[in-house]
Amino acid sequence: MDHAPETSRLDKLRNIEKLGLDPWGHRFDGHQPIQKILELPADVPEDQRPSVKAAGRIVSRRIGGKVHWLDLRDWSGHLTTRKTTADDDKHGSTEFTDWSSRIQVMLGQKQVGDTGWALAQELDLGDLVGVEGKFGKTKRGEPTIFAEKLTFLSKSLEPHPDKWAGMSEMEYRLRHRYLDLTYNPELLDITLKRIKIVRTIRAHLDGRGYCEVETPTLHAIAGGAAARPFKTHHNALDIPLFLRIALELHLKRLLVGGIEKVYEIGRVFRNEGISPKHNPEFTMMELYQAYGNYETMMELTEGMIVACIDAIGGGYVRPYGKHTIDFTPPWQRLKYADAFQKHVGVALDDEAGVKDAAVKTHLDIKGKHHDVLVHELFEHKVEHHLQGPVFVHDYPASLCPLTKRKAGNPNIAERFELYINAMELANAYTELNDPIMQEQTFSQQLAGLPEEDSMAKMDHDFIRAQRHGMPPAGGLGVGIDRLVMLLTNTQTIRDVILFPLLRPEK
Repeated sequence: MDHAPETSRLDKLRNIEKLGLDPWGHRFDGHQPIQKILELPADVPEDQRPSVKAAGRIVSRRIGGKVHWLDLRDWSGHLTTRKTTADDDKHGSTEFTDWSSRIQVMLGQKQVGDTGWALAQELDLGDLVGVEGKFGKTKRGEPTIFAEKLTFLSKSLEPHPDKWAGMSEMEYRLRHRYLDLTYNPELLDITLKRIKIVRTIRAHLDGRGYCEVETPTLHAIAGGAAARPFKTHHNALDIPLFLRIALELHLKRLLVGGIEKVYEIGRVFRNEGISPKHNPEFTMMELYQAYGNYETMMELTEGMIVACIDAIGGGYVRPYGKHTIDFTPPWQRLKYADAFQKHVGVALDDEAGVKDAAVKTHLDIKGKHHDVLVHELFEHKVEHHLQGPVFVHDYPASLCPLTKRKAGNPNIAERFELYINAMELANAYTELNDPIMQEQTFSQQLAGLPEEDSMAKMDHDFIRAQRHGMPPAGGLGVGIDRLVMLLTNTQTIRDVILFPLLRPEK
């Protein structure tokens, strides 16, 4: 929805133009990150104050007689708790959490000259400006740039939220993410940590010889996972297509082609529900290593996440909501059957016991296979106990059609899921590379689905690729959004995705 700019801001725009200045700014070289300025010595005599140059957004403005006070913010800092001590702050000394790349600027009529002072009268919250001057402290000890020159860089024609009221409504924040990043320092901190986490994952894998690739987003067959796809249509070829629900099958084709260590970090789309843990569009990392297995993947997963923690700081013992998670390696390894026995109270292969437990848990048992009931009981009775980090491994084979069976026990699949704070974070297999068995398991998985269902089609080209010889391999999938949630103590996936899916604005 478009809104007309505020009349007063338009008037100020015209006034800036009348001063002979461009209200949309220009190149502004040589400015220093505000965080670096704040690290300079400030307790020095006035004649020894260092010269500085900064650029940023006005996030606070306090008007005096012949002196104006601004707070400028850029993206160079980190979260900190600070106290407001501005010389004329009517609110007094107030403690709050803020992004530390926020600096006070003093604009004096005498110091900035006639044009600078005239410009100062036209400033609004949200405008972008550059300042040059000396850095020191006020009488009350506030680090401050005592401006000698003011440069206008861009006008905000829309009003910005008041710094004290902030942005408290989640709906407003999500629809105005640009303001959310500006006035909620926690979100900017999470965003920059996410960037660092993804960069660390890439560096960790690249350093171990993995190759990053890009595979198609548009698929002719929705494969690689049991999920409802988004459908689209290619006009020129006149064929239906699907946004990918997984990265798996194309990456395995590359294994066949000889890329022995391969990974992709990319968007995946599932036409399903929205919740604090689910967004229809999310980011997955999938990788495959020839001649490895699921134990190889356990070692890799643990090392990769520990590297991410080292990169963003905060230690291995970290808060998440009301809980504390200890990421100190090595992490626990727990068999699926043992976890099931402990928390459900019956053995996996006790069909009568499983059915009785399902009834007591108020699950619908009509027409359901034993293994389906086992899986539902695991979700209802076991998962919430898995605070972790814990690798739950050796799954019932019927739940894992893409997984190699355990030697000597065809009822067990070499698969693990990593649980942290009762949330599934990673899924890994010793990959099934037998094309005959793969075709059989696909057929069993798709049996019963209506023929017109987009999920009822077998990827015969993938089977054909496997028939040319796929090496034994370990494979891993990690939900990047959930990983960022856990490592930044964020309770909803909407705050780790910059632009989550929303209903259309009314």
